[in-house]
Amino acid sequence: MSRSEARVVTDRPQRYAKQLASHLGRRSETSWDEETGEGRLVFQDGTGSLTATEGALLLAVEAEPEFLDRLEDVVGRHLVRFGTKDELVVEWRRDNGEPGSSQRSPGDTA
Repeated sequence: MSRSEARVVTDRPQRYAKQLASHLGRRSETSWDEETGEGRLVFQDGTGSLTATEGALLLAVEAEPEFLDRLEDVVGRHLVRFGTKDELVVEWRRDNGEPGSSQRSPGDTA
């Protein structure tokens, strides 16, 4: 199994995590605990976690290497879409030290 993590700076991490878990729960098994600020995502090809911290939402996905890009994309793309107004940027970092994929609003070229 390979792991990839992202730290997404936002002043509303709880809101975005709850929205992401709810939305992805339509096709996957998800959970969100308002008290702990933590959530879990269970996909067909791997798992993920959401952790709301002060000023950031921490994302993680775990899967066999051939599925890691897809899980990064699914989680990151949906989060960026929800946070278009806040111009959220998701930049994944693999557990082997290599950069993963990144997701940002279409108009954001930085």
